[in-house]
Amino acid sequence: MLLIGNGRVITRDSDRGIIEDGCIAVEENKIVEIGVTKDIKNKYSEAKFIDAKGKLIMPGFINTHMHYYSTFARGMASDSPKATKLSEILKGLWWRLDKTLTLEDVYYSALVPMIDQVRNGVTTVFDHHASPNAITGSLFKIADAAKEIGIRSNLCYETSDRDGEKKCDEGIAENVAFIKYCNNKNDDMIKGMFGLHASMTISDKTLYKCLDSIANLNTGFHVHTGEGIEDAKDCMQKYGKGIVERWYDAGALCDKTIAVHCIHIKEKEMDLLKEKNTIVVHNPESNMGNAVGVAHILEMYKKGILLGLGTDGYTSDMMESYKVANIIHKHVKGDSTVAWNEIPDMLFNNNRIITERFINGKVGILKEGALADVIVVDYNPPTPINENNINSHLLFGINGRSVDTTIINGRVVMENRKLVNIDEEKIMARSRELASDVWKRF
Repeated sequence: MLLIGNGRVITRDSDRGIIEDGCIAVEENKIVEIGVTKDIKNKYSEAKFIDAKGKLIMPGFINTHMHYYSTFARGMASDSPKATKLSEILKGLWWRLDKTLTLEDVYYSALVPMIDQVRNGVTTVFDHHASPNAITGSLFKIADAAKEIGIRSNLCYETSDRDGEKKCDEGIAENVAFIKYCNNKNDDMIKGMFGLHASMTISDKTLYKCLDSIANLNTGFHVHTGEGIEDAKDCMQKYGKGIVERWYDAGALCDKTIAVHCIHIKEKEMDLLKEKNTIVVHNPESNMGNAVGVAHILEMYKKGILLGLGTDGYTSDMMESYKVANIIHKHVKGDSTVAWNEIPDMLFNNNRIITERFINGKVGILKEGALADVIVVDYNPPTPINENNINSHLLFGINGRSVDTTIINGRVVMENRKLVNIDEEKIMARSRELASDVWKRF
């Protein structure tokens, strides 16, 4: 039994709101009771007690689109020609980098951002992986890393035609093998989706192979959709339709498909996403960094499309995405009154709904029966804090590094900023060695 108390509990439960001097009781991997600290401590007097010391006690953050394979790009020099559009960024950086990765590289390039995410209070991650010269077993390597760190994960391999049919088939096989493994394991800590890169790198032949392979696997596709304008132009030239229309006509859209970005899509395609209850994940920092445009998030939100928030590998800090998403739409619209409700709804509510489409338990909420993904955040508000202004307090008052303690599935993964039973120095030292070798092969 574990208690986390003597803090301000932000439940994200509409029935409870904020509990002053609150305490959470955890048994095994679930929350069994929430109440006032004194009462909970008296009831469970033998339990281990984590003293929040007046800090915020909150549900862990969820990242619905990540790229672990990008880790070794940090600080790396590139001799590629200057990129002027997304396809040139892909060819000059990411498609060169992912080809250098070995299975050990895959493992460490996942371990490092997993550690960083735990430090930033991220407890659940949806990753989209690519390593064309180390495909078979790659998702299992990332799953091993997730188990070591203790982070809740949903993984897929980025199937595409860019490296030939043999590599494409190997990517399909890796997705299928991993999804079947997860389905048989039936563990809410590890799940699988079927990864596709993007329309411009997926022929109809490959698309229908993937559709045949995913049948009866009880999951959906995780695919970049209209991230760059050239993706949309390619689809129109080849198929005479928009990307979402292509996915719709093929039968690739469903309530377990994640269409990432959706920047270059038309309004009628938004309606198709809504019709199929398909998930869209917004990645504002990455979109700005790649200069690919701004997704019509406010318009999609009004249509009732399920919108999540991710980082696209740009950062491990969901609060960064939260802050940038808040301001980018104000800037583009020239209207300071927008994005106050939509963005927090995406991070604190929709990311939870998205995750729960793939698992049996409840996450992103502190209530009896929910999975115990809990963080303690060091924030002493200078003004009154309540249910109506909590999102504003978080927007302007904290970042990921404000997280003091991270608990995932009832396990204390980080306490007082120190990861439990993880040799960070050893991991980082080996990561630097591997990164140096990757840079030489780049």
